[in-house]
Amino acid sequence: MRPLISTLPKAHLHLHFTGSMRHSTLLELAERDGIRLPAALVEEWPPQLTAADEKGWFRFQRLYDTARSVLRTEDDVRRLVREAAEDDVADGSIWTEIQVDPSGYAATFGGVTAFTDLVLDAVRDASQSTGLGMSVVIAANRTRHPLDARTLARLAAQYAGRGVHGFGLSNDERRGDTASFGPAFAIAERAGLHLVPHGGELRGPDHVRQCLTHLHPHRLGHGVRSAEDPRLLDELARQDVALEVCPASNIALGVYQTFEEVPVRELMAAGLDVALGADDPLLFGTRLAGQYALLRAAQDFTDAELADLARRSLRAAHAPDDVKAAGMRDIDAWLSSAAGPSHDRMKP
Repeated sequence: MRPLISTLPKAHLHLHFTGSMRHSTLLELAERDGIRLPAALVEEWPPQLTAADEKGWFRFQRLYDTARSVLRTEDDVRRLVREAAEDDVADGSIWTEIQVDPSGYAATFGGVTAFTDLVLDAVRDASQSTGLGMSVVIAANRTRHPLDARTLARLAAQYAGRGVHGFGLSNDERRGDTASFGPAFAIAERAGLHLVPHGGELRGPDHVRQCLTHLHPHRLGHGVRSAEDPRLLDELARQDVALEVCPASNIALGVYQTFEEVPVRELMAAGLDVALGADDPLLFGTRLAGQYALLRAAQDFTDAELADLARRSLRAAHAPDDVKAAGMRDIDAWLSSAAGPSHDRMKP
């Protein structure tokens, strides 16, 4: 008789904008506008993915770009955000940070500033209607010029404290020179933004060190391959850098072959705050509660360990102190509860 994972209070800190879309919404919007989706997003969904080579990542990115193309109207954007909030609430999230690169939507929605205004308004509405605390991370793209990243960092700085709390760097971490993005992160750092670049998933410990040196992260998106170097783990703990670990995407992209290999316990044992995230549930087929369910099933995580993960996610979040305090109390109550039979499943 184990408590439901979906009732465990937690924070969701690694969720990409288009990747948060419901599969059913993707199909509906595509049909509305006569957009022909590839089989991998229809009858073969969730798609079989890999990022072991450049061709594999290109296929992943092409599917993501196809999904982005169905967002045509302001109502589409508001629907995506509202449904993402509803799904996170159903999975037990009390605080969600959604990451977006406005430049990918600028041509459709009147520029990066207009699109950012739209997203922030949609987030405010979704937060109010669902009761979920939400904030936005503006992320640059590693495959674009570092000057574009500076433009986005200045954009994020303009909205600091007005719905935007963080600045990130996403896409294939094997692309681009990490040091060249340092000036963009310096702009964000001066504005007081939380720095949350991707690193340590497709590249190993040496790249994590580059991120530490040049980007000064508060958190790392993924970071799992830091486990390959105990001295690096000590450095991350010393600098209080949290990790956003996404087990389902690690497997889908070929970082690990089995869920048993994802080194969550090793990262926790090193004293790091680990926050499980769904990354892109539209492409990986598993939402937030599913990440916890995977560890319960594949690595025999106890309820106490799952509660510990939830606490760490709240510690790593940019949530208000009262939200964190209430969440910690509710986690303790979850752990001590005698709930009915579990109906956990890996939910899309």
